[in-house]
Amino acid sequence: MSLMTEVLELAVALVIGLAVGTAYFGGLWLTLQAVPKSRHPTLLMVVSYLLRLALVLGAMVPAVLRGRQELAVAGLVGFVVVRLLVTRL
Repeated sequence: MSLMTEVLELAVALVIGLAVGTAYFGGLWLTLQAVPKSRHPTLLMVVSYLLRLALVLGAMVPAVLRGRQELAVAGLVGFVVVRLLVTRL
């Protein structure tokens, strides 16, 4: 595999990690906004967590299962970058 292909795959994995992180923490923010108005806040939190977990696992696990840990790490870096940005806000 050429170096350019490797770099492109890593860049795509990083962007996917950024998108997944944005969706995860955006969903968390929306859930926390909805909890005070909810009739069943515990159920809302559990369902939200399970959906967000499924999103992250669905995006990250295929790279690992294909033996491409470097892609999973790149995705994780993107996810963590979003987490750092969100906690700063």
